[in-house]
Amino acid sequence: MKTAISVSDTPYERGERYAWRRFLSKGELYACVLGEYLDRHENDDMTVQLGELHAEEDSRLEVAPVELGFEVRRRQERQD
Repeated sequence: MKTAISVSDTPYERGERYAWRRFLSKGELYACVLGEYLDRHENDDMTVQLGELHAEEDSRLEVAPVELGFEVRRRQERQD
């Protein structure tokens, strides 16, 4: 597929140098970059939804488990 895009000078020049050093065509470079970006960000909507759900729920720890953790640590220190 062919498409035209606008890229500011600095990233374009960096891309040109990178592609040249690795014997890639511009098309190969931009296809690779687009694929990497999409792989990295395809779950962003899920992350936002989980963040919203987490904001609605009380996620604080109860005091008992926290105190239990401190007690375990104190016992470990005594054994050392």
